[in-house]
Amino acid sequence: MAQTEVLLKRLQTFEFLRGLDEETLEKMAKHSTWKVFAAGTVIFWEGDTESNLYYLQYGSLKVLKSSGDGREQVLRFIGAGEIFNEVGVLANRPNPATAVALEESGIWLIPRKLLEEVILAHPQAAMQIIENMADKIIGLVSLAADLTLKSVEARFANLLLEQAEEGVIERRRWTTQTEMASHLGTVPDVLGRVIRELTKAGLIEMDKNHIRILDREGLTKRAMIQGK
Repeated sequence: MAQTEVLLKRLQTFEFLRGLDEETLEKMAKHSTWKVFAAGTVIFWEGDTESNLYYLQYGSLKVLKSSGDGREQVLRFIGAGEIFNEVGVLANRPNPATAVALEESGIWLIPRKLLEEVILAHPQAAMQIIENMADKIIGLVSLAADLTLKSVEARFANLLLEQAEEGVIERRRWTTQTEMASHLGTVPDVLGRVIRELTKAGLIEMDKNHIRILDREGLTKRAMIQGK
């Protein structure tokens, strides 16, 4: 199957493109670009002006901010099926953060000019994109509040509770202690102490493939603790 046919099938499932005619979707598929990024590759840098909307067909990404001393704060992770770079493509402003592939990732680049044509002709598409952006802004506000008000232990406990499926979090190849620490706004040594404490308390157990919640009620109490 040609790559454009693959994208066309994906476009037909996009919530923000619901109701668009086949001709418009075919035009979008025809003029979009397919790229594969190796693990560790930067998709775009903070400060770059990028004129494409991205659709992650497969793989995983992280979006981060970096400090002058090299520390990273992971703002969010992006999984297969998500669109991103709405701010860059719609506001036509420099990217506020850097996006990096955590594993081999296949991405469609949908040109800004083409997206503008779609939005002008189909206002409901713009509303869906705005709603998607609003969800991400709410997530960033919650992250800022957690970093300010909650301890590392509370932030880690909350992360586990949110991500667990039937009490288990599957660790991907890139789900290292370093990556988790960056997402929580701390350093690996501090997170390591938190993991040992939660394990000793019988709340979780952790191996190279999984993190299991053993006492959800107890972990929930730890997630509510405020302070550094």
